[in-house]
Amino acid sequence: MRLKSFHAKTMSDAMRMVRQSLGDDAIIVATREEEGGGVRVTAAVEEDDLPPAQSSGNARGGRGKAPPKPVEPEIDVGEVVADALQRHGVPAALAEQLIDAASGLDTEDPRLALGSALDSVFTFNPLPDGRSPVKPLALVGPPGSGKTLVAAKLAARAVFRKCSVGVITTDTVRAGGVDQLAAFTRLMKLKLATVEDPDALAGAFEVHRRTDLVLVDTAGRNPFDADDMQDLRALLSAGDVEPVLVLPAGLDAMEAADMALAFKAVGVRRMLVTRLDIARRLGSVLAIAARARLSFCDASISSKVAEGLTALNPLALARMMIPAEEKAPAVKEPAPRRAARTAEWDEDDDGQADQEPDHTPERKPKFGRGYEPEEDEPEMEPAPPPPPPRRAAAAKPTKPASAKPATKAKAASSPSSRTLP
Repeated sequence: MRLKSFHAKTMSDAMRMVRQSLGDDAIIVATREEEGGGVRVTAAVEEDDLPPAQSSGNARGGRGKAPPKPVEPEIDVGEVVADALQRHGVPAALAEQLIDAASGLDTEDPRLALGSALDSVFTFNPLPDGRSPVKPLALVGPPGSGKTLVAAKLAARAVFRKCSVGVITTDTVRAGGVDQLAAFTRLMKLKLATVEDPDALAGAFEVHRRTDLVLVDTAGRNPFDADDMQDLRALLSAGDVEPVLVLPAGLDAMEAADMALAFKAVGVRRMLVTRLDIARRLGSVLAIAARARLSFCDASISSKVAEGLTALNPLALARMMIPAEEKAPAVKEPAPRRAARTAEWDEDDDGQADQEPDHTPERKPKFGRGYEPEEDEPEMEPAPPPPPPRRAAAAKPTKPASAKPATKAKAASSPSSRTLP
């Protein structure tokens, strides 16, 4: 697929330029009116549908000039970014803001343009890895968002970097909630503290006041239930703790934004995105951060505890939204090896022939060269010469003039009818 942008004073002039350059099979991708006057039309065409290049030759049949080298079509970075935002379902107002920011950059890479636009609109603040003392992190969010798995991933990342980690869970209502996190901490040889109320959580914070990283896995809360949010607010008031919102990708943009606003009311400032490995549209992620004014921190891109948690930055998010084109390299077929091979010879890679050992027992020939009669074998007379060729009447087989012994008849047969043992 080739993409090219055309600028003209009127729409009819732009369409004429599209037909002349890309042919009648071109597809109009987008149209836009320019501020300084005129219109801009972006069209695309398949490689096979491009019009053939006109070759100029000598009228007398002489050798013509070489065809001009095809010029790569110019790619409108703004149109590529607009197409990506539309494909990911980004709300119209936010998409227009990002397109304007990307179009004003002097770059031909759409991913760099989108990354710069994301940097100008959103903030990115990765979570600490435990190397320096920080506030305890409380993972909050709706049920099923992946908070327990994220707690295990954050703990594993800190353990791999030789940091002390304290893990606390308040998810005592959900069946199996404590057991799931306990299985992860047991593998990492960490102690899991279970608390049920704000006073017990405050005591757990006091125990881990010298720990590099303290993680709190909270129970899932309904963001539209006032009682659930009041209980969460009371739990977070047990100490100097930072709540981090955990939300999965692929939700409805407006619904997810309303959830983020409800959790922001309890002190959330950062958002950790999960399930990026199974989501193909990230419009809801951008809508959440834009409407609730939350900072991107980390993202979970795998269900494995030991990997799949990475810090988000503008360029990494842009690469997820505009992935690079994967071009399979042409595989060169190996040259065919020699087809005709005998059972006794083979060929190495250097072209030298190596003789394989023949384990067949050696036998003396019964006919031809090298024949030596045995001592007790009767001597055979030489075979008579073959009869001269005849005409059509000689088509029928004729009987020999005189009968020969069996051994002599066998010796008189033609070489082609001999059977070697």
